[in-house]
Amino acid sequence: MQPAAANTLTEHYKDYFATAEQLDWYRLMAVDKADNVILLSKDVPHESILDIGAGDGAVLNRLDHLGFGSKLYAVHISESGLKALREKSWKRLVECKPFDGYNIPYPDDSFDLAVLSHVVEHVEHPRMLLREAARVARHVYIEVPLENNRSNRHRLRKDFILDATGHINFYSPDLIRLLVQSTGLRVVRQEIRHFTPKAYTRHAGRKGLIKYAIKEAAYRINHRWAASIFNYHFGLLCTRHK
Repeated sequence: MQPAAANTLTEHYKDYFATAEQLDWYRLMAVDKADNVILLSKDVPHESILDIGAGDGAVLNRLDHLGFGSKLYAVHISESGLKALREKSWKRLVECKPFDGYNIPYPDDSFDLAVLSHVVEHVEHPRMLLREAARVARHVYIEVPLENNRSNRHRLRKDFILDATGHINFYSPDLIRLLVQSTGLRVVRQEIRHFTPKAYTRHAGRKGLIKYAIKEAAYRINHRWAASIFNYHFGLLCTRHK
């Protein structure tokens, strides 16, 4: 039996999805996250999709409204997240279940595609969860924020404190790729992605737009170089080795 999520992390996410402001933010960010899933996964089977660590279901709900997948499932550790998920309007949701953070309550090969969108950076034992994802699905899509870079160096050198984001793992493109490969998964394709300006302007207005423009210019010059300086997001589509 694999370990359940530590009590501190479970408690951290207990009421994580309880406010309207948080849910509105997740809905905004889900637009780009869902687009990234489709971009990398559209040419592999995706009739049945499991969203692991689905949060309030914003990403899966966006996929539902875009018609990506015909049978959608979700698991999450937070009851507040599952409550918010159930309250959304759905066309293709089959069921959502609580889980302990590691043991996915489905048999082997139950799904075409498992999605872990901005989940692995929160997980104490990411290899355990990735192996479980690969057990229940033939393809696995993983997306993480790229936070191991120069702009975060001062923060990463300080003593660790669990903040509101709940991130306990910090990745560069190479680190997350190696982590994924060390679980026995094969990377089919990968891409560094930059979010749309709305993610920057919602809280910071004009200053946010300036920040976006600087990061977008760096991104257009060279994705990997830009990611060594600024935060972006990294998606990987993976499959099991035959």
